[in-house]
Amino acid sequence: MTVKTVSVNQRVGLRSGGTGTMAGAKKNRYSKVSWTTAFFMTLFHIGAVWALFDFTWSGVVVLLVTYYISLAWGIGMSYHRLLTHRSYKTPKIVEYFLTICATLALEGGPLFWVATHRRHHQHSDSDHDPHTPRHGGFWAHMGWIMFGDAQHNNVTMPAKYAPDLAKDKFHVWLSSYHWVPLTVLGFALWAMGGWNWVLWGVFLRTTLGLHSTWLVNSATHLWGGRRFQTRDDSRNNWWVALLTFGEGWHNNHHAHPTSAAHGLAWYEIDLTYLHIRALQLLGLATDVKRVRVDEEMQEEAA
Repeated sequence: MTVKTVSVNQRVGLRSGGTGTMAGAKKNRYSKVSWTTAFFMTLFHIGAVWALFDFTWSGVVVLLVTYYISLAWGIGMSYHRLLTHRSYKTPKIVEYFLTICATLALEGGPLFWVATHRRHHQHSDSDHDPHTPRHGGFWAHMGWIMFGDAQHNNVTMPAKYAPDLAKDKFHVWLSSYHWVPLTVLGFALWAMGGWNWVLWGVFLRTTLGLHSTWLVNSATHLWGGRRFQTRDDSRNNWWVALLTFGEGWHNNHHAHPTSAAHGLAWYEIDLTYLHIRALQLLGLATDVKRVRVDEEMQEEAA
């Protein structure tokens, strides 16, 4: 049971590319509003504020548990490192379970999420990047969701960037009905803990999770250190890493997209990778890729 390594010269994965017409994109990027997305984002933010006025310790516990499941098991382990970059392999039943956990984050279905992120890597920080910070920090953070093309239930366009998932009937179905698991969770929380648990475990938790994930698109392309001289503006940001269970070591990730580990130094805490290693020790994860970094080849930049 070994962890596969990738040398620093084997920076495999999707490359940055494409410049586009930046000025034109800046002029037109707010020309239309995704009203459905805007409505639900507004609704969830209102619910999040409401939750703060209905404080209970049981609500806090529900928030922490669901935040952990949706971001660590879901976004980090499934959508990002498993489905997008194939950093490791796991039995389909585990893959499907983790993917259902990811839908609880309200970030769209697997085809949408994977296609968007692969497109981000292919055109990092160029005009073709869906959430380039070169169009402004707000655009990178949430403007691209509120004003960009709504593709959350679209299983045709994302298939171009995620043809592997488009062949899987479960992922195609879940991409169309990604809202079902979160709805079921909401009713379950209401049955067990009343409206308070719904406010904390759905509205507040989802809102915090969205902003934490969006910080990877915005903050980690604006602030932090750069270990590697990549073609984009990606940076390592420790506080984003803490909020996202290791996703904040973004410069490391852009330099080595297929590495299951984003934290490459002992002090770069990467809980998502530790979860993957735990699956490997249990025999539920194989072909785990981890980059091998030669210290003398690292390029430090402010």
